[in-house]
Amino acid sequence: MNRHIYKLQKPKPLKKGARIGIVSPSSPAEANAIAAGMEELRRLGFVVEEPPAMGAQGYFAGGHEERLQQFCKTVHNKNMDGVIATRGGYGANYLIDFRLSTRLQRPKCIVGFSDLNIIQSLMLEVRGWAGFYGPMVAAGFHQGSGQPSGYDMASFLQAVGETERKWNIPLRGTALVSGSASGRIVGGCLTMLQTTVGTDFQVNAKGAILLLEDRGVKPYQVDRMLRHLVQAGFFSGVKGIVLGDFPDCDPPMAGSPIVPEICVEVLGPLRVPIVYGAPIGHTKRAMLTIPLGVKARLQAKGEGTLEIMETAVEE
Repeated sequence: MNRHIYKLQKPKPLKKGARIGIVSPSSPAEANAIAAGMEELRRLGFVVEEPPAMGAQGYFAGGHEERLQQFCKTVHNKNMDGVIATRGGYGANYLIDFRLSTRLQRPKCIVGFSDLNIIQSLMLEVRGWAGFYGPMVAAGFHQGSGQPSGYDMASFLQAVGETERKWNIPLRGTALVSGSASGRIVGGCLTMLQTTVGTDFQVNAKGAILLLEDRGVKPYQVDRMLRHLVQAGFFSGVKGIVLGDFPDCDPPMAGSPIVPEICVEVLGPLRVPIVYGAPIGHTKRAMLTIPLGVKARLQAKGEGTLEIMETAVEE
């Protein structure tokens, strides 16, 4: 892929007192989980705006036009410093059909993972916007800092607030293939990345450190997705890979390959450094926040470290 890579467009940092808007571009979230997540964000010192009520329609948080308008209005609002999704699920891809990439103007911190990753990928690949692959209001923040199914406070505050210094993110995984590599960080949810193949916003992994994670898929389905990406040339020129811990992905029968074994078999021949088991995205541990689009160095040794070489926000 020879797509032009834009100069990274960085949003303003989120400091104490910053105003946070809540969006629901995908599936509906439980009200009590949203309330708990908003309270945690307020504990961190942010001013959190109550999201407007929407009427859920099946597995969508609201109608397609309604979700689009809520998302765009929140991002456009000059009084909002950052945007955090309630949860993932399904539906953000519909917003893209409304020419979303041309509707949004100045970059803002848009934080989330799972289904929101399709919008993060679109804005990074088409507009050059930095992204923030991390906790959501009702999927991470609601459980609290350092808690199971909660979030890692240090990496979140560094990603959205650090404007000067480099920092390290301990990956708390296992090096499957040892080594070190440098490149810009791209990727996110494996299912969402696969759906970008063949689009004009296909994630460009050439020269990149690639994040891959997911949940609730059987090992053979992970195998199928990874092999599709290999066959599509998706991994051509990738420099290093950080894999999540793939919860709820147990094999359907005893003796079947498990996900880390599949990753070694499919990704090992790429001969790039690989760390498996980082608490990113769908994880039952405290979720890390990883800035997307920035330059980083992957150290695949021991539990692995991601050295962030470039801030994701700027004044």
